[in-house]
Amino acid sequence: AELKREGVTIVLVEQNARQALGVADRAYILEAGRVVLAGPAAELAAGEEVQRAYLGGPPRAGGSPDG
Repeated sequence: AELKREGVTIVLVEQNARQALGVADRAYILEAGRVVLAGPAAELAAGEEVQRAYLGGPPRAGGSPDG
């Protein structure tokens, strides 16, 4: 929280999309070295395209995304 208040930017390169989107304020999703999606991490994580392609599909109704 202190780093955020001070305006420090941190670049995180992470293969675990769920984990990265969970800690980031803003995210850039790359494929073959090109940015294919960008925006607030929470919005990207909630998007159907990101859920299907990177998070194993949309969450089940009434359940957690992990089953």
